[in-house]
Amino acid sequence: MIRTLTIRPATAADLDAVTAIHADARATYYRGHLPESDYAGPEELARARTGWAGAIERGAVLCAEPDGEGTGIAGIAAFGEREGVMVLTQLHVAPAHWRRGVGGALHAACVEAWRAAGTTTAVLEVFDRNERAQAFYAAHGWTPDPDSPRSGDHLVLRLTLAPQPE
Repeated sequence: MIRTLTIRPATAADLDAVTAIHADARATYYRGHLPESDYAGPEELARARTGWAGAIERGAVLCAEPDGEGTGIAGIAAFGEREGVMVLTQLHVAPAHWRRGVGGALHAACVEAWRAAGTTTAVLEVFDRNERAQAFYAAHGWTPDPDSPRSGDHLVLRLTLAPQPE
């Protein structure tokens, strides 16, 4: 467990680290299931970098940094509203920081932001062979979306948020 962790909005200076975490995390769950060009080829990496740059510019990306470790960013999360629905589009933790509380802290920060915005429901998609991520989301209250349980080779999960305590 990491003693203290700072969750903060990503800045343009974080783009290389954010893109690297995204690429490393995706490689861990897509390798052996999809062609490498689909998740790690030059075109895909360029597309991902452009997407992350836009998300950072919109203020839609959070970074988790272990305090005092000097290791840089340990995890990232991105979310935004699509057609009136809050979507957790990305939540990645650098593999070296798995099971140290980084994902849970990022998830909690997302939920806090959603509650502050008055959001009552969020959705996400998770690769159907990524059992580690599925277990993480289940432990945090996500369940199969009853309206749309699948999107291609991804499961669609829904989180219903309890009202923020007053």
